[in-house]
Amino acid sequence: MEMAWLEDFGALIRAGNFSRAASARCVTQPAFSRRIRALEEWLGVELVDRGTHQMTLTPAGKRFAAIAETVLRDIEHGRREVQEIAGTSASTVKILVTHALALGFFPQWLAELQAMADTEIPIQLTADNMGASEQIMLNGKAHFCLCHYYAGAASVLDGAGFLSISLGADALVPVSAPHKTGGTPLHSLAAGDGAPVHLLAYGAESGMGRIVSAMFGASAMPASFTPVFTSHTLVLARMAKDGKGLAWLPRSIVADDLDKGTLVRAGDTAWDIPVDIRLYRPRGRQSPSAEAFWKLATV
Repeated sequence: MEMAWLEDFGALIRAGNFSRAASARCVTQPAFSRRIRALEEWLGVELVDRGTHQMTLTPAGKRFAAIAETVLRDIEHGRREVQEIAGTSASTVKILVTHALALGFFPQWLAELQAMADTEIPIQLTADNMGASEQIMLNGKAHFCLCHYYAGAASVLDGAGFLSISLGADALVPVSAPHKTGGTPLHSLAAGDGAPVHLLAYGAESGMGRIVSAMFGASAMPASFTPVFTSHTLVLARMAKDGKGLAWLPRSIVADDLDKGTLVRAGDTAWDIPVDIRLYRPRGRQSPSAEAFWKLATV
């Protein structure tokens, strides 16, 4: 069995069909199909149901998908750990942070942790959306992921292969720029005239987008929305201040703007979405520096 076959299988699951997966793995589709077939022959079971038009995993394929992810992740973590022990790799802790937490929460939290450490722990920060961060964690390419959590929009990192701790509470608050006079919201959830509300929306890969969509799906929304712009948190905050629409933004980011009046609430607290700030890690043992960092985070 070749480890590349496991990587091929993971690419197939992510891509959803053989053509896109083959392209992602930089091989022809016939060659890619042969490699998936070779993996199936080695296992002695079919992983893919080839009797359907869409790529569908067999029950055995679904179970093996989780096993393959764990194996690849553990191998990557093991590689980094032995390199660190042998002194051939810097003991850098790799942390994925979603855009919403990268500039506000993370620097202050990290400073507090570093102040407790006996020696400074080298940190490599990567800011990305939740979808990309999840995939990097599943592939074992990072030690930790810092993100928002909402029970109605669970992440794949809430699965059995990962642990998490809560670092604090936050909330997504509907905000808008104010009218030039009176301070009322330019884009309001309580306008009452039936006109669609201009919504500054999150992208499909955004964890915030999942949370807001889950809230929409779980409650009867008295307002109708017209998405007018799509991006990540920090860009949406700028667009909201420019009066382009209404956005659900983390209170941790917009608290100062709300105090100054450059942003105002677009709806009362019933519209707020309570969320957690969470730190995720793989369940298996990581490198010594990563374990030291986790110990500090859990104090």
